[in-house]
Amino acid sequence: MRPVLHGDVSSAARALLFVPQFDRERLCIRMIAEAELADAHVLKTGRLHPIYGNGSLMAVARNRSLANEPGFDDLRYCQCFETVLRHLVRFQINQ
Repeated sequence: MRPVLHGDVSSAARALLFVPQFDRERLCIRMIAEAELADAHVLKTGRLHPIYGNGSLMAVARNRSLANEPGFDDLRYCQCFETVLRHLVRFQINQ
Protein backbone atom coordinates (compact mmCIF):
# COMPACT_ATOMS: atom_id res chain seq x y z
CA MET A 1 0.00 0.00 0.00
CA ARG A 2 1.16 3.53 -0.70
CA PRO A 3 2.10 5.73 2.29
CA VAL A 4 -1.00 6.63 4.28
CA LEU A 5 -1.85 10.29 4.79
CA HIS A 6 -4.66 12.04 6.66
CA GLY A 7 -6.84 12.15 3.54
CA ASP A 8 -6.57 8.38 3.15
CA VAL A 9 -7.78 7.81 6.70
CA SER A 10 -10.52 10.40 6.34
CA SER A 11 -11.81 8.89 3.08
CA ALA A 12 -11.76 5.37 4.53
CA ALA A 13 -13.59 6.57 7.66
CA ARG A 14 -16.23 8.24 5.48
CA ALA A 15 -16.71 4.97 3.57
CA LEU A 16 -17.15 3.16 6.90
CA LEU A 17 -19.57 5.80 8.15
CA PHE A 18 -21.75 5.19 5.10
CA VAL A 19 -22.30 1.47 5.90
CA PRO A 20 -24.06 -0.16 8.87
CA GLN A 21 -21.92 -0.48 11.99
CA PHE A 22 -21.78 -4.29 11.81
CA ASP A 23 -20.11 -4.12 8.35
CA ARG A 24 -17.38 -1.61 9.23
CA GLU A 25 -14.62 -3.90 10.50
CA ARG A 26 -14.89 -6.20 7.50
CA LEU A 27 -15.00 -3.30 5.04
CA CYS A 28 -11.95 -1.67 6.60
CA ILE A 29 -9.93 -4.89 6.32
CA ARG A 30 -11.09 -5.28 2.74
CA MET A 31 -10.11 -1.73 1.74
CA ILE A 32 -6.60 -2.19 3.14
CA ALA A 33 -6.26 -5.48 1.25
CA GLU A 34 -7.48 -3.83 -1.97
CA ALA A 35 -4.99 -0.99 -1.57
CA GLU A 36 -2.19 -3.49 -1.03
CA LEU A 37 -3.27 -5.47 -4.11
CA ALA A 38 -3.43 -2.31 -6.23
CA ASP A 39 -0.03 -1.13 -5.07
CA ALA A 40 1.52 -4.48 -5.98
CA HIS A 41 -0.13 -4.24 -9.41
CA VAL A 42 1.25 -0.72 -9.97
CA LEU A 43 4.75 -1.80 -8.93
CA LYS A 44 4.62 -4.83 -11.23
CA THR A 45 3.03 -3.26 -14.31
CA GLY A 46 3.57 0.48 -13.95
CA ARG A 47 -0.16 0.96 -14.51
CA LEU A 48 -3.10 1.67 -12.27
CA HIS A 49 -5.09 -1.32 -11.11
CA PRO A 50 -8.25 -1.32 -13.27
CA ILE A 51 -10.57 -1.43 -10.25
CA TYR A 52 -8.59 -0.33 -7.18
CA GLY A 53 -6.49 2.45 -8.66
CA ASN A 54 -3.07 3.61 -7.55
CA GLY A 55 -2.60 1.60 -4.37
CA SER A 56 -3.70 4.27 -1.95
CA LEU A 57 -6.32 3.77 0.72
CA MET A 58 -8.04 6.91 -0.57
CA ALA A 59 -8.43 5.42 -4.06
CA VAL A 60 -10.15 2.27 -2.80
CA ALA A 61 -12.31 4.23 -0.37
CA ARG A 62 -13.45 6.58 -3.12
CA ASN A 63 -14.62 3.60 -5.18
CA ARG A 64 -17.42 3.42 -2.63
CA SER A 65 -20.15 5.74 -1.47
CA LEU A 66 -18.81 8.17 1.12
CA ALA A 67 -20.68 9.95 3.86
CA ASN A 68 -20.25 13.71 4.01
CA GLU A 69 -17.28 14.46 6.22
CA PRO A 70 -18.41 15.51 9.67
CA GLY A 71 -16.21 17.07 12.34
CA PHE A 72 -14.61 15.24 15.21
CA ASP A 73 -17.54 16.22 17.38
CA ASP A 74 -19.43 13.37 15.62
CA LEU A 75 -18.87 10.27 17.76
CA ARG A 76 -19.71 7.83 14.95
CA TYR A 77 -17.12 9.47 12.67
CA CYS A 78 -14.53 9.34 15.46
CA GLN A 79 -15.25 5.62 15.89
CA CYS A 80 -14.83 5.04 12.14
CA PHE A 81 -11.60 7.05 12.11
CA GLU A 82 -10.33 5.01 15.05
CA THR A 83 -11.28 1.77 13.28
CA VAL A 84 -9.19 2.73 10.26
CA LEU A 85 -6.21 3.69 12.43
CA ARG A 86 -6.47 0.47 14.45
CA HIS A 87 -6.49 -1.69 11.32
CA LEU A 88 -3.61 0.26 9.81
CA VAL A 89 -1.57 -0.40 12.96
CA ARG A 90 -2.38 -4.12 12.71
CA PHE A 91 -1.44 -4.10 9.04
CA GLN A 92 1.90 -2.44 9.81
CA ILE A 93 2.64 -4.86 12.65
CA ASN A 94 2.00 -7.82 10.35
CA GLN A 95 4.34 -6.54 7.62
